Amino acid sequence: MAEPVADPLDRRLTGALGERTAKAIERAFGHRTVGDLLQHYPRRYARRGELTALSELAIGDDVTIVAEVRSVTDRPMRQRRGSILEVQISDGRGILTLTFFNQAWRKNDLRPGVRGVFAGKVGDYRGARQLAHPDYELFGDDDARAEPGSAEAKAWAETPIPIYPASGTMPSWKLQQALGVLLDGLGPLEDPVPAEVRTARGLIPFGEALRKVHRPESDRDWRAAHDALRFQEAFLLQTALLAQRAERAAAGATPREPGAILDGFDAALPFPLTGDQTRVGAEIADDLAEPEPMNRLVQGEVGSGKTLVAVRAMLTVAQSGGQTAFLAPTEVLAGQHLRAIASALGPDLAARLRPTLITGSMPAADRKRALLAAASGSASIVVGTHALLGDKVQFAELALVVVDEQHRFGVQQREALRLKGAAPHLLVLTATPIPRTVAMTVFGDLDVSTIAELPAGRTPIQSVLVDLAAHPGWEGRIWERMAEELAQGRQAFVVCPAIDASAKASEDDPDALAGGPDGEHADGERGVENVTDTLERLRAHPALAGRRIAALHGRMTSEQKDATMRAFAAGEIDVLVATTVIEVGVDVPNASTMVVLDADRFGVAQLHQLRGRVGRGGVPGLCLFVTRAEPGELAHERVAAVAATLDGFALAEADLELRREGDVLGRAQSGGRSSLKLLRVVRDGELIADARQAAGELLATDAGLAGHPALRRAILRRLDDDARGFLGSG
Repeated sequence: MAEPVADPLDRRLTGALGERTAKAIERAFGHRTVGDLLQHYPRRYARRGELTALSELAIGDDVTIVAEVRSVTDRPMRQRRGSILEVQISDGRGILTLTFFNQAWRKNDLRPGVRGVFAGKVGDYRGARQLAHPDYELFGDDDARAEPGSAEAKAWAETPIPIYPASGTMPSWKLQQALGVLLDGLGPLEDPVPAEVRTARGLIPFGEALRKVHRPESDRDWRAAHDALRFQEAFLLQTALLAQRAERAAAGATPREPGAILDGFDAALPFPLTGDQTRVGAEIADDLAEPEPMNRLVQGEVGSGKTLVAVRAMLTVAQSGGQTAFLAPTEVLAGQHLRAIASALGPDLAARLRPTLITGSMPAADRKRALLAAASGSASIVVGTHALLGDKVQFAELALVVVDEQHRFGVQQREALRLKGAAPHLLVLTATPIPRTVAMTVFGDLDVSTIAELPAGRTPIQSVLVDLAAHPGWEGRIWERMAEELAQGRQAFVVCPAIDASAKASEDDPDALAGGPDGEHADGERGVENVTDTLERLRAHPALAGRRIAALHGRMTSEQKDATMRAFAAGEIDVLVATTVIEVGVDVPNASTMVVLDADRFGVAQLHQLRGRVGRGGVPGLCLFVTRAEPGELAHERVAAVAATLDGFALAEADLELRREGDVLGRAQSGGRSSLKLLRVVRDGELIADARQAAGELLATDAGLAGHPALRRAILRRLDDDARGFLGSG
């Protein structure tokens, strides 16, 4: 075979920009190749403004002026170290001051008599108009822009200025310079979108789109570039997902039919299945009966009965000797799932199927017995954490993989577990409602089922936004209200974003960063509510005198966490002060109250999940979302949105809107380099659907992409963490 031509996008930045600049960019953003940096797109475009005469300046206007430098003064600042460079310019009809702080070196360029174009926002200092740190470009002797009103000066003023996501060490203008170097030496590029697909949609070629997104001459340029690049992003993603789906379907699976085990289980249930549980159960049964692996996502509100649906699938598999691996995100949740499954099965069936737990912190003897039970096949159901992914965990006949709360696991982890069996069926459970466009984008390789109907007996949860920024006096009432619930024989959760004062976020959830998903709170702005201090405060509170108050967090051993949860479930603890370790799956029917401190430091989905821990046992639920975020801040909007509705699907849409430029896929789900760039699922639903159809049509005639090598290479580059398994090494 001929040696493949090296793709210019795969060239290392060190060779293209030099080691110093390349290392600075890698440290700031993680970009290592030319392709990585070229996909660091501008987040917006600024305008220099129309050319303006000095006599017409208005405070606050963005202006562009053709003028001549009249005088330059460099003087020390009075109150602090450093200097101020003041440059007076004139267009012949007025005087304007340019001000630069600690940039005395600019006087080498800005000399009296030099002419140029100056752009910035007009400010006022002691009654005089000024431009602070303006953008400017000086003219040579024969520059046509030197004439006020010239077409060249007007064009320069109207050219959009790309503004990039930047860092303290790599500002936007440095990124623009680096990208200019790359574009100048780029040459022709392969277009991963087939010409017929691109032409049918009126899209410009890939190389042209890259140049126009970084060097637009007009707004029309960058808009055309965005259209092409957004479609390309959606097309690559959908092609990868559909190819993965087809590859899995081609791997034959053992059909699994329900039988006496499931019939006996259903007959013993003390309650009827809901309509949604029945429908989704039938969809799963149909999948399991096929000679190809099931790949299904079941989404449903907290408490809608997803786990019961999963147990019924496990029993169908067990009927023919197959095993199930149930992957849970935390040891607390894994232990609870094991107990819930054993309880649902009943003593006889549990003894027959031997549900078994495997976690990373088990005693050696217990772990050895559990590993033997899984490897021998005597355990039909194996529940565990990431420990299930270890090399020592083997199965006799792994037929079904159930993943609980998929957003806590990466794609590679899901696949690692599947590889322990011969094309096992896959069932993914999530209590985080997923809008259609997200399901199509993130879980495009899965069929989606929805359980929206709640079982009988679930009571509505009262949600209250406790705004301490506006009403600081309300803090005492929080604990009085909780004490009123405890006085009725009920229990309460108090959730904090950190374990102690030294932590910035919960160690149980490293993504729950202090400042929330959008980072509103700067470090040191105020203390983070934490488990250690809150526990001490509540134990000393008069309204809670005599109450049994305990802590639960990720630094405790698995035995400590399990013992604490058992005591809480048994009613031996009145108040559990915890981190987000209790976010998913923890089921204590007597818990009626949830207090979330610093609620603005959590995401929408987290808050909705936390709220779902109460109101599960027939007693009314109460959730107090406590925040000090100022009204109008994005953090405050997030909390208010959750407090305003119990509809998880409405919240999922609100979450997408509130994230704005956030990463919809999330770090764990995306597997690194596959996070979205320009594509926004909340805005681009129709575009994603169109790209999915185009990808499906292409794969129908070229399943392995042998006839589309540029597309194949682009997928491997863009989605390498997820794609190599089904597209090979290229």
